Amino acid sequence: MTGAGEAGDGRRAGLRRLRGRLHELYHGKSRRAVRFRLWIIAIDLLLIAFFIAAPFLRDYPAYLFADYLAAFVLTLDIGARAMAYPTLRDWIRRPSVWIDLFVLLTLLFPLWLFNLAFMRVLRLWSLFHSDLFWETIGRRYDDTRWEEVAKTLATLVTFVFVATGFVYASFARAHPGIQGYIDALYFTVTALTTTGFGDIILPGAWGKLLTIVIMISGITLFVRLAQTLIRPHKVHFTCPTCGLLRHDPDAVHCKACGVLLNIPNEE
Repeated sequence: MTGAGEAGDGRRAGLRRLRGRLHELYHGKSRRAVRFRLWIIAIDLLLIAFFIAAPFLRDYPAYLFADYLAAFVLTLDIGARAMAYPTLRDWIRRPSVWIDLFVLLTLLFPLWLFNLAFMRVLRLWSLFHSDLFWETIGRRYDDTRWEEVAKTLATLVTFVFVATGFVYASFARAHPGIQGYIDALYFTVTALTTTGFGDIILPGAWGKLLTIVIMISGITLFVRLAQTLIRPHKVHFTCPTCGLLRHDPDAVHCKACGVLLNIPNEE
């Protein structure tokens, strides 16, 4: 019994050490942790590129192998992030976690969830809205000025590919104008920008409703992108009294409560 208890204590101690190392790598500020997260971001971008190119690769024999390899890599990353987070309950509540789990599910069952594979591009949105990405990139380049612009642009690009996948899965080969993925992408972009050449028109009430959703969403996302480009730059600094997050770069006092601020100078 004593030996079994010591073995159990050893496993728990080893698990605590592993969680401590992972927490330092995913949330630490050391040079090693930053390099590790840069590699994680690079792998994420490769996975996203694979997800975008997937419609053109499905006919190749090696596609399923690449699909399961991506699932293996994503499983390791999700498991490591879960262990690195302070509490599993708080980690599972994050929207990006549910997106990653859904993407993993489509990778593990590509033949059964074929029509939902286009949702994998949501990984692009979760990456650009993650603390890991901005804490790493901001610390590496010391410039988070374009954070909101990048997030808005990532949302726009994600929507384009998700909408394209939805159009392709719903109307490909069932509509004479959409014979392939490029046709679906072409229709999505023309509808998104409200250009409306009229050479491809989705049939039926469902097609008209989908076109309306794409057009309205496109206008909203482009307006949002324009706002982030034109709006005066603000720095992110939490007011210690009222909690106001956005301030002018040269602000000395909080506009909401007037308390003296101590915003770090990036120069």
